[in-house]
Amino acid sequence: MKLESWEAEKRAALAAADAMITAARTAPKACGVDHIEMAILDGADKDKLAEEMRAIAKKTGQTFFERDACNVDRSHYVVVIGVTSAPRGLSDCGLCGFLNCADMEKNKGRCAMNLTDLGIAVGSAVSIAADCRVDNRVMFSAGMAAKNLKILPEDVKICYGIPVSVSGKNPYFDRKPLK
Repeated sequence: MKLESWEAEKRAALAAADAMITAARTAPKACGVDHIEMAILDGADKDKLAEEMRAIAKKTGQTFFERDACNVDRSHYVVVIGVTSAPRGLSDCGLCGFLNCADMEKNKGRCAMNLTDLGIAVGSAVSIAADCRVDNRVMFSAGMAAKNLKILPEDVKICYGIPVSVSGKNPYFDRKPLK
């Protein structure tokens, strides 16, 4: 049997995406409580994400959404990682900028512990991608599109998209749109 290189490259990209999800899940969490939500997109779901990114670019005039959508087009998969808002109920923390968790919730703030957990999970995921030699890029823009499309549960208010690619040239390096 002969396998073409593109078949192995796509399998390697999916294996890396799976390992990225594992790394994000097992990353340390504040108080040992996990509020991370994740998904891997490919095919039509990945295409919908790129379409939504283009729609955001058109609506807002923020051209980097279009540029990043071109990067998603060139990717095998997109790993989406987000966090639900789940304050710990502390009476005297203030890391979020509010007096306590009740004040933060009243003002629709974001729990600093949840955001830190998200950052650690994303960092763990991309370190695995690097270890697998799979090109990747953390994208706020892909996260916004994923949020709009409700890729993750509705109580996820902040997420990032991480496209992954195996190719002869890193599509996220010079970050130019397709022509």
